[in-house]
Amino acid sequence: MTLIDAARPGILPCQSIEALIAAGAVTSATPFDADQVQPASLDLRLGGHAWRVRASFLPGRRRVAERIADVAMHRLDLTGGAVLEKGCVYIVELQERLKLPPGLIARANPKSSTGRVDVFVRLLTDRGDAFDDVAEGYEGPLYLEVAPQTFSILVRPGTRLNQLRLKAGDPPRLETRSVGVELGEGIVGFRGRRHAGVIDLDRIDGHDPRAYWEPLEARGGELLLDPGEFYILASSDAVEIPVLQAAEMTPIDPSVGEFRVHYAGFFDPGFGTDEAHGAGSRGVLEVRTHDTPFLLEHGQTVARLVYEPLTERPTRLYGEGGSHYQSQGLKLSKHFRAWV
Repeated sequence: MTLIDAARPGILPCQSIEALIAAGAVTSATPFDADQVQPASLDLRLGGHAWRVRASFLPGRRRVAERIADVAMHRLDLTGGAVLEKGCVYIVELQERLKLPPGLIARANPKSSTGRVDVFVRLLTDRGDAFDDVAEGYEGPLYLEVAPQTFSILVRPGTRLNQLRLKAGDPPRLETRSVGVELGEGIVGFRGRRHAGVIDLDRIDGHDPRAYWEPLEARGGELLLDPGEFYILASSDAVEIPVLQAAEMTPIDPSVGEFRVHYAGFFDPGFGTDEAHGAGSRGVLEVRTHDTPFLLEHGQTVARLVYEPLTERPTRLYGEGGSHYQSQGLKLSKHFRAWV
């Protein structure tokens, strides 16, 4: 198998990502973790330092390090763990670097667990003119903008906040599906508590969800969203990603309502499928309102799922070997114990 098959545009599966690593197109300051390559994406890891900056930026024609020097307030050593405070913006150099061969581009997105705790992250590259997109032939370091919104977070070198999807050519959009919201009986969602404690992002099942979240019930199939609040909701229909495809959740046109699904998200092949023992899995939605209250109705479209092909079948599927979110319904991030 060649690293790139230009005749087959699509998203690279795990075995192609591993081939790129073996060929030196993706390198790291430390050895790669055994579980770092996902079925159709690569988890990226924080490096040893973060800079608290006074403003977000795009590097444009300059290197990210040069722009950091213009806006940095102070530097944090992450080695022993450091708290990134809500309402602040940080830049962290990632451990991974890229040397993309011709014909390959890349796109980053927050990991599901990152979006579910309302941490806004965006990838930066040297001389990049857009967040999260990596141009063909890019060679250089990767940086992450981190902006906790509702909760302050504790991170360390190696903490994984985002993931990278590599694409050969210009994959076609195979399908776009609407995603509705579930507002039926019982607990239909959670609202983040504004004055909760710090979330340790490397501590799995280690936090009491009641200290961070308020449970919500719908009335008559409706839920009133308050301005500036953060909500975890679930899709009204099951989500299934065929084994030869991958998907990305995108926000709907804001003209449809005064809210948005706050974070885009990657869905790997096998999510929600019988073959990967995940039939019936729902999509979890991270929703934030704009400036006015908005009354959300059961089944109302809140996002779109865009499906694209893989270049070939992945050698492993989402959820094989264990997953926190396969077969999920309404579910908080993996950092919290089960709601009882």
